[in-house]
Amino acid sequence: MKIKHWIKAFRLRTLPLSVSCILMGFALSSIESTVDYTLLYLTITTTVFLQILSNLANDYGDGVKGADKSRKGEQRMVASGLISKNNMFSAVIIFSVLSLFSGLTLIYFSFEFSNLFYPSIFLILGLFSIWGAIKYTMGKTPYGYIGFGDVFVFVFFGILGVIGSYFLFCGQINSIVFAGAFFCGCLSVSVLNMNNMRDYHSDKLAGKNTVVVNKGLSWAKYYHVSLILSAIIALSIIYIHILNHWLLLALIPVLVLLLNIIKVLTFKNNIELDAELKKIALSTFVITLIITLCLV
Repeated sequence: MKIKHWIKAFRLRTLPLSVSCILMGFALSSIESTVDYTLLYLTITTTVFLQILSNLANDYGDGVKGADKSRKGEQRMVASGLISKNNMFSAVIIFSVLSLFSGLTLIYFSFEFSNLFYPSIFLILGLFSIWGAIKYTMGKTPYGYIGFGDVFVFVFFGILGVIGSYFLFCGQINSIVFAGAFFCGCLSVSVLNMNNMRDYHSDKLAGKNTVVVNKGLSWAKYYHVSLILSAIIALSIIYIHILNHWLLLALIPVLVLLLNIIKVLTFKNNIELDAELKKIALSTFVITLIITLCLV
């Protein structure tokens, strides 16, 4: 085994998307109060650990179940034999522990256990997040194989990622945070949807019944369009609420989102979608970064 194989298994290109929901919660919460940067660092660290955990578990689960045998795009480590199943399983355990430790540290610095109600709620949510990262493709009944991947991605990257971090940062909930959650949630699901469109044929052969496999490619294309347009509407609501004209810089990555719609509607070969995954993930990150710079 080489370090470069583990770096590939971590799938670093997915990290900006996972951090985007934290930046959104951070930026919007700064409207209400000054955010402790220690909390921001711990929240991002926990999120990165959870995302890497999800990537490793996904590599292991799909590798064991044979879903990666004929997939196109980025090489997977277990399916290619570059990392053994046992070593990958050990890595899943290690990052589960790291995620739990980082999450407990975050809860302590957020609430200091002066009141056990909120720490208990966030501990449950943290354990649920670790479970969700692992169970997407691992175990006897992984939810990614029965068409619930989209729902859980929206929950983790939208509701928990944005609204949860917002509450951690300022201790309250404001209506604008729901637009932020919808923005990050829809774009995160759009990335998953494109990933599933790319892997449509290999997933179908492996019995991985994603939404795309269940509904078909034609349906998935228009579903994708609705996700992108919904995210743009949510971003417009944020702009109206903030009324900061520097946010108009986000029109550049929004243009990338609109061009992505054209690509998804007109692609001829599924592998063409692989490059689009990075574009949507980076566009989401850039937009949330612009919002952060406007507000913080």
